[in-house]
Amino acid sequence: MSYDQQPQWGKKKRPSSPEDFIAAILKKIKDSFEGGDSGGPGGPNAPKDGGQGGAPPNLGSGLMKIALVVGALILVNILMSSFYTIEPGERGVVLRFGQYQKTTSPGLNFKLPVVDELVKVDVETVRKQEFGMRTRIPGQKTVYEKRGYEAESLMLTGDKNVINVEWIVQYKISDPLSFVFKVKDVDQAVRDVSEMAVRRVVGNQGFDYALSNREIIEMLSSREIQSTLDKYESGVKIVTVKLQDVNPPDAVKPAFNEVNEADQDMKRLVNEAEETYNRVIPKARGTALSIMEEAHGYAIERVNLAEGEVARFVNILKEYQQAKDVTKKRMYLETMAKVLPNVETIHIIDKDQRSILPFLDISKNSPAIK
Repeated sequence: MSYDQQPQWGKKKRPSSPEDFIAAILKKIKDSFEGGDSGGPGGPNAPKDGGQGGAPPNLGSGLMKIALVVGALILVNILMSSFYTIEPGERGVVLRFGQYQKTTSPGLNFKLPVVDELVKVDVETVRKQEFGMRTRIPGQKTVYEKRGYEAESLMLTGDKNVINVEWIVQYKISDPLSFVFKVKDVDQAVRDVSEMAVRRVVGNQGFDYALSNREIIEMLSSREIQSTLDKYESGVKIVTVKLQDVNPPDAVKPAFNEVNEADQDMKRLVNEAEETYNRVIPKARGTALSIMEEAHGYAIERVNLAEGEVARFVNILKEYQQAKDVTKKRMYLETMAKVLPNVETIHIIDKDQRSILPFLDISKNSPAIK
């Protein structure tokens, strides 16, 4: 057993928490003003005549008590200000005598009293800048007010046409230290850089291109805004650049609609012409190809037939040269065999007779044949 261990009945009851400690100090201060257990005014040993027979109150003692109270309150305030809480989604930038000291994360943190200064920065909230309109009623179906903001949205395109572009830039704080120290007014810097970037991107494109390529304009604008803000070391990260509305100004909308109608009619006629072209031209090409193939086949057939006739004639010539009489007679008989079946009337005349003689009719309808 340790000899310096104080027995339980000799120990003083100490406060278990800072709140109990502060309450004990305040109670002691109150007791000192009321006189406590001493014979001061209000105490149990105070004279019963209300203090008229006692000594006059001590002015120095009263001032001392007031100074103690003020000092105690200052001490409590200093102790309480030494601890601070950073909420989720925030970061704390601690400055010591105005110079950056550290960046603290969410939770309970400590800083030196009096010498340290805390700046809380919200890094999770998405902030936005609106151009050409302002949000009047936020919600699922946001209502915007456009009257009075026309000058923010009017732009000049690359082909010297005026266009009305309304857009929103959303951004978050990515670097609390740069956000606090590098740029004096970050929101105004984001607004100025956004307007510069979007006007430059739209000004480099034609009117029709700006109307039909919103995604490309948004991508180029977001990239340029982020690049410029990074050069400024603003500590800002662009979340999105969204074009809300891209239209011609109200003064030229009727003429623009007429141009669109004419353009649509032109496209319709072009599509109809292409449809007719795709239907007629392939058919004509197929017909021409068919005729060419038929002609080619006919040519091959005629050539082959002629070559066959030539070959047959050459073979007959060889046989004729070997046996002229036999070949001649054979050719005659073959020719007559082909010709006579198509002849309806046949007359046989004696070739040596010079006068007119009766002839023998051997046709199919001749009575002699029957």
